[in-house]
Amino acid sequence: MTRILKAKINGPKRLRELMDKKDIILAPGAYDALSARIVEAVGFDAVYMTGFGTAASLLGYPDVGLVTMSEMVDNARRIVEAVNIPVIADADTGYGNPINVIRTVQAYEDAGVAGIHIEDQVFPKKCGHITGKQVVPRDDMVEKIAAARDAKRNKDFLIIARTDAIAVEGIESAIERAKEYYKAGADMIFVEAPENMDHIKLIARELKGIPLLFNWAEGGKTPPVDLNTLRELGFKIVIFPISTLLSATKAMIRVLETIKKDGTPINVMNELFPFKEFLNFIGLPEVQELEKKYVSKER
Repeated sequence: MTRILKAKINGPKRLRELMDKKDIILAPGAYDALSARIVEAVGFDAVYMTGFGTAASLLGYPDVGLVTMSEMVDNARRIVEAVNIPVIADADTGYGNPINVIRTVQAYEDAGVAGIHIEDQVFPKKCGHITGKQVVPRDDMVEKIAAARDAKRNKDFLIIARTDAIAVEGIESAIERAKEYYKAGADMIFVEAPENMDHIKLIARELKGIPLLFNWAEGGKTPPVDLNTLRELGFKIVIFPISTLLSATKAMIRVLETIKKDGTPINVMNELFPFKEFLNFIGLPEVQELEKKYVSKER
C-alpha cells in the first residue's frame, strides 16, 4: 500500500503506547511537512511541531506571539498528514482564557496531533529562551488546564502544562506551579528554561512520579545535557525544537552565498540532495503508480 493510501495511526493512542513502552522518547522539532517527513524517515518515534520554527518559517519573524491559533493548527495539520508517527504540538498560551483553551484543544485534536503543550505566559508570549517574559497568576493557569482536561474528547490526547516561571519568579515558584498544574489535570509537565544542572536535578527530584518533558533548546538558556543523564533523571519526552530549522538555515545561506558569488550552483552541486533521490523521498513514484491505476490515459 502506498503512503498516500495508508491508514493513519491514532496519534494520541500511539504516543501513550510509546510512553508505556519506552523509557524515554526523542521528538525532534519540525517546522513544516517536509522537515517532519525527514524526522520520520531517519527513524524517530515522534515529532514535535515547534512554535519557534513555525513563526520563523511561516512569517519570517521571531516567536513573539505573532502566529495565530488557526495558523498554528493549520501547520500542525499539514505535519500530521505528512507523517505516520505521533505529533506533539506547541499551542502557545492556549490563545486566551479557559473558553479559548477549550476551542484550542479541540482544534488541535481535530487536526490529528497526539498532544499539545500550553504555557502560563501572558499574551503576547515570547520564546521561552529569550528575555522579557511575564506569567499569568497561577490560579488563572490552573483554570486553563482544567478546561483543557475537560475539553479533550480522546482520553489519550496529551495535555502538557508548561511553566515559564523560572525566569520571572524563580525555580521554587516554577516547581510549585508545576505541581498545581498536574493536580488540575495535566498529563505531563514541562518546566521551561532551567538555567543550570542544579535546576534540572531539582525539577526531576521535586516532580518525581510526574511525567516530564525536557526541552533540549539548542543554544538557549538551558545547558546541554547528555541523554543518559536525562534518562537517569526520569524525563519521559525530550524535544529538540530547532535543530532542523538552524541546520537548514545554515545550509541555505552557505549555498546561496556561493551562488551569489559564482553566478550559478555549479560549485555546490555536490552539497545538494540529489534531485532524483529527492523526488523519490517526497513520493513521486507513489503518485506515478496511482496515476497508472486511477488516471485515464486518454485525457
